[in-house]
Amino acid sequence: MVVTAEPSDNAHRIFESLNNTGLRLTQSDLLKNYLFMRLGNRAETIYDNVWLPLERKLDSENLELLFWLDLAQRDERAKQADTYVGQQQRLEKLKTIDLVEAEIIRIAELGDVLATILRPEEEKHGEVRRRLTRMKAWGSTTAYPLVMKILARRAAGTADNNEVVSALTYLESYFVRRVVIGRATANLNRTLLQAVAAISDEDHIDVALREYLSRGRKYFATDQQVRDAAQTIAFYWQGRGPQKKLILEWLEEAYRPKEIVALDPRYLTIEHVLPQTMTESVRETFGEGFSADADIDYEHERIVHTLGNLTLSGYNSELSNKPFDEKREMLGKSGLWMNQAIATHATWGIGEISARCGELAEKIIELWPGPDERIIAVGVEPSALRSQVAAIVAEIPAGRWSTYGDVAIVAGTWAQPLAAIVATFPMANAWRVLQSGGTISPGFRWTEPGRDDDPREVLEEEGLRFDAEGHADPEQFIGAEEIAESAGLDVDEDVIAARRKKVRGHAQTGNSVSVKNAQFDFFERVRAFGLENATNIDTWRKPSPQNWYDVSLGDSRGQISLTVNSQRKLVSSMFWINHNKDLFAKLLAQRDAIEADLGFGLDWDDKADRKASKLVVSRPGDFLDDAQSQELVEWLVTTGDAFARVLSKYLQRPPNNVSVALPPFES
Repeated sequence: MVVTAEPSDNAHRIFESLNNTGLRLTQSDLLKNYLFMRLGNRAETIYDNVWLPLERKLDSENLELLFWLDLAQRDERAKQADTYVGQQQRLEKLKTIDLVEAEIIRIAELGDVLATILRPEEEKHGEVRRRLTRMKAWGSTTAYPLVMKILARRAAGTADNNEVVSALTYLESYFVRRVVIGRATANLNRTLLQAVAAISDEDHIDVALREYLSRGRKYFATDQQVRDAAQTIAFYWQGRGPQKKLILEWLEEAYRPKEIVALDPRYLTIEHVLPQTMTESVRETFGEGFSADADIDYEHERIVHTLGNLTLSGYNSELSNKPFDEKREMLGKSGLWMNQAIATHATWGIGEISARCGELAEKIIELWPGPDERIIAVGVEPSALRSQVAAIVAEIPAGRWSTYGDVAIVAGTWAQPLAAIVATFPMANAWRVLQSGGTISPGFRWTEPGRDDDPREVLEEEGLRFDAEGHADPEQFIGAEEIAESAGLDVDEDVIAARRKKVRGHAQTGNSVSVKNAQFDFFERVRAFGLENATNIDTWRKPSPQNWYDVSLGDSRGQISLTVNSQRKLVSSMFWINHNKDLFAKLLAQRDAIEADLGFGLDWDDKADRKASKLVVSRPGDFLDDAQSQELVEWLVTTGDAFARVLSKYLQRPPNNVSVALPPFES
């Protein structure tokens, strides 16, 4: 059958109407039909010898990915939704059957490359296989066009395995170092797509890639920036949770490369050695390393989320907020080298954490090579986050004040790491950033050598007014919105609302916070984090002021529900099944497989006296506590996304009709 369309016709709609199953054709289906329509009597031979082997390697979804990756290597602005249109415009320039045939053969060869990326275990070269496996685990499809170009150069004989390994190592290093300095996603998509052209015609792809990443503001951290960031940046808040965990796993692997880690990485979570929430005993022990007038809360916030205080553990809930002398015994029995090394210390305070920050920074520098520092002029550029914070703080005018939380919103970070940067590095107007409530931090210190004047007197000379209790005038407060506008930065209002502290120092000092408002604010943050980081949940609706937040899986039989309980200090992620005991029984029969795939155990509650039932995982946590609320946000999104990934496989219904396969070509 031949269908001739007018220029004004919608080709997508016509092809969809031809499919009597009612299933939408993918962009790869449309391109397949277009290509084979151009081949005439050569179509069947090319289909059998070239296309069919390609389809056996890649399913329809990955064929579409292949066509987009091919397009993206030519045009960095190409969107995956426009793959069919973009490729068709390019293919229309092929005027002969021979050229179309050659194009299909080229696409098939590129498909071999993509299949290797998607299934790195099939790669024959050991070190290339290791790097590709890590790249797949990292989970950034944005890197695929660049990785494809690297492997395609090898397939064409213009790069050898050593160059491929070196280039992939630089790419991995680029990812890792960006997370360490707090610039995990800044301009990443465009940078990687532009890298394709940068290495396309160069003699040595590894050298070309390193030089490209070293030029301009691409945030390829230098060795010194890694050392500085390890001491000051809250590593725990940077990048995506699985990626931070991978960095710690790879560090552990590097310390014992010839040994097999006894614990399955799927069951490991990131553990704070010095707890995020200090009990009285933890506070007392931690405070021993400071003078009597030190601000222990500030010092705790400054160091607790840094790299040196983080490790991996399969016993996160058991370790919890225990003091170090209790944790030490469990860490010493761990199968992880990092934990055994931590357990050799008699105490765990500011000195031990700082020393471990330095040790891990040097290990990162050793494992992941940095940029060509001859190109970037070492020492000229401070860390990217520090530069941004300094530029934002500089916009706070005399006679006005802001909070660490509001400045952090504009900088795209969190209050704890921002406070550490402001306290550590000289910057204009740093004294105008106050605590929530408008009070000067008891731990405030001037960074200029020899300066010891009273910060309150400086602020009052600038026109700031304080009340008798030391609170700055709320009328002189400048919030995130106004700072962003002054700095010429675009900050989304929804992001500001989600990140706003539950207690606004300029308006609610000392007032109790409505639990309903706190629930709404918390689930706004859950939604924002889910939109940015979840890979298996497509829709995150606006939350309501209640203690639960439901996420649809597109199946009316059940939904994911994320809940908080301020009374019991508990958070839970669950799959709630509506009136369907048969579905619960079906899932329960696959319990071992489901829990193994999820990476955590579940409480299977069939609610015998009710029509509903649920699968639940819970953990201790007070969402009203600022010190732990972000960790709870990440945990809920991560577990909810895991439910979506795993349970979608078990919720598939058999089709109600029999599909009719399309012919490989039109004739």
